[in-house]
Amino acid sequence: MRTQTTQSAVADAELYLTLTVAAQACGVPVLVVRDVLGPQTITRIPLAPPEVAGSLNLRGRIVTAVDLRRRLGLPARPVDAQPMSIVVEMAGELYSMLADSVGEVVPLRQDESAANPPTLDPVWREVSLGVHRRDGQLLIVLDVERVLAIGGGR
Repeated sequence: MRTQTTQSAVADAELYLTLTVAAQACGVPVLVVRDVLGPQTITRIPLAPPEVAGSLNLRGRIVTAVDLRRRLGLPARPVDAQPMSIVVEMAGELYSMLADSVGEVVPLRQDESAANPPTLDPVWREVSLGVHRRDGQLLIVLDVERVLAIGGGR
């Protein structure tokens, strides 16, 4: 009976890829993730917004790299730290979201999520779909479309 209940709970959950940005745990829906890459060569793009780290080449396709630290108003990544790339597709274009680390794919149930806390920074509140308490810490579920809306009225 217990196994059936556990299987039912997992079936009711959506899968999220966990990642870390400046020690903050985040999650993105696994269905939008196309690839996860280790450190990549990123070419700067002149006159791009500060959140755009540049572009990278993924099997012949140009991918815009968005630095999540800059996008979320966090301190710059240490010079010796190499970001991981989470490649997502939005409106037919590929984007790489640069995170400090990538974790695992986990099931998160909607009925266990909470609204954004009122103390959450406005920049984070703008891109967050809600929060989950996981392993004793707060996991912020990111709205990938909003994260990638660079300069969208901010």
